[in-house]
Amino acid sequence: MTVELNHTLVAARDKVASAKFLTDLLGLPAPTSFGPFQVVTLGNGVSLDFVETSESIRPQHYAFLVSEAEFDTIFDRVRTLELQYWADPFRREPGRINTRDGGRGVYFDDPNGHILELLTRPYGSGADS
Repeated sequence: MTVELNHTLVAARDKVASAKFLTDLLGLPAPTSFGPFQVVTLGNGVSLDFVETSESIRPQHYAFLVSEAEFDTIFDRVRTLELQYWADPFRREPGRINTRDGGRGVYFDDPNGHILELLTRPYGSGADS
């Protein structure tokens, strides 16, 4: 049996602005509308479906596997936007990136407080495993 993640819901204060923030940052095609959602489709077909809420947003973690070149481009955008970033998800290493498994990784927040991560190697795939 093959099981694949198809989509997940992402709570947002402003679904349009939040979806646009992500597509602009990652260099993805513009979001599309589907019912009450703003849909961001990733390269592997998985979508993040942004939905507005007035309730408290519980931060979630979303990790994006990118190439070394994509990391450079996206990380430049993170710095241009003057977003705070960390080498770890617990925010103990501010202003740094990590080099786990022979790749690079960095964490930063989206406008709703969700923790976004860029990584160039899956964890457990390199020398640090």
